[in-house]
Amino acid sequence: MQKRRKILIIDDEENMRHVLKAMLAKEGYDVHLAADGEDALAVLEQQAFDTILCDLRMPRMDGIEFLKNVSGRKISSTIITMSAYGTIDLAIETMKLGAYDYISKPFKPAEIFLALKKAEEREQLKKENITLRKEVEEKHSFKNLIGESPEILSVLDLIKKVSNVKSSVLITGESGTGKELVARAIHYSSQRRSETFLAINCGAIPETLLESELFGHKRGSFTGATQDRKGFFEEADEGTLFLDEIGDIPANLQVKLLRALQEGEIRKIGDEHTVLVDVRVITATAKDLLREVEKGLFREDLYYRLNVLPIHIPPLRERKQDIPLLIEHFIKKYNKIHGLAVKKIASGARKILSSYNWPGNIRELENIIERSMILTGESTLDVNDIPESITANHSDDIWHIPENDYSIKKLTRIMEGKLIRKALKKVHGNKSRASKLLEISYPALLSKITEYGIKFDSSD
Repeated sequence: MQKRRKILIIDDEENMRHVLKAMLAKEGYDVHLAADGEDALAVLEQQAFDTILCDLRMPRMDGIEFLKNVSGRKISSTIITMSAYGTIDLAIETMKLGAYDYISKPFKPAEIFLALKKAEEREQLKKENITLRKEVEEKHSFKNLIGESPEILSVLDLIKKVSNVKSSVLITGESGTGKELVARAIHYSSQRRSETFLAINCGAIPETLLESELFGHKRGSFTGATQDRKGFFEEADEGTLFLDEIGDIPANLQVKLLRALQEGEIRKIGDEHTVLVDVRVITATAKDLLREVEKGLFREDLYYRLNVLPIHIPPLRERKQDIPLLIEHFIKKYNKIHGLAVKKIASGARKILSSYNWPGNIRELENIIERSMILTGESTLDVNDIPESITANHSDDIWHIPENDYSIKKLTRIMEGKLIRKALKKVHGNKSRASKLLEISYPALLSKITEYGIKFDSSD
């Protein structure tokens, strides 16, 4: 059942109050009345309203004074003002004081309902924007940096410490470790969270275009510059600019970037004047920038300007205890995205993934989990669901040969028994399907189960 919208009508004319109440109550609104601004403030102390219809000319406290009083209180109602003595200047004044709309008296019922509908649409949009902002902040908060290893906990601690300062942050780490995720976490944990976050890959933009992209240009400054254009620094004003692969920025732009960081100002291509900008700059690289400085490929002064607050993200192979948590996180994520129903991962498969060195880091792990979930027909990810490129380098204990044991017959029996148990586990005890996996006949499988005394429990 839809909730009835609450409206407070403030008008010193008793007849007007009752006409409006009858008209709005008939349309399903929950209507309350007040004779002037003071009465209305007393009512608002007791309950909240979706919308307030307020006359401007009233004794004791008129509509203008009421608006001034409301602006200092935590009242979220949408206010629509009314007056029979209205002018454009008066309407503008009420808007400046926080009113959403203005209606001149006398009015037709249709005008009231149209104003209320517009107010309701505005409120709905505000709620959707608040919800969306919360979702964005939650999605990019440091809580989404998954792990409990000392290495990742140290990164989380640094994010908390650096979030609310303007100093430059340099994030280092191999490709796929999550450098942009850390940058976003810093932004959405900071006081700039409601402003723009722009992420730019410096290595992906041609050198001839990078200066214009970063700093903007004036019309006519080069062939093709048909109009003035803002650069990323201006677009991110009051927010955060994340420059990924900063080690790829050409030498001629390093000086200009250094000036932007030191002076807080930029100059567009073809412009004689500078533009002040307030931007938090976060950079990232997979390169050893200090070595690039030694080679003369990166300016030393720019390096130290960028490296005020360094954060290093270790590769996944150095924090393998986080792999099970990451696997569970990705299973939940892709169940939701793709509408899948994968409940868990088998211990054997988890063991293989946890022992792999992951040269592509978290990005590679996420890719493997998503692919395996899509291709499996089961509710549990098993070893057979993992690509051969991962399992080929894993030494599974199923192939372990006991030292000083050379009997082919004995080891064959051990191997067959393990393979049968593994196949039965994969198909939840279905012997017909297990025989197909093992590529033997159904009678042969039954014979070997009896011969080896295999008793399979689906919970094994």
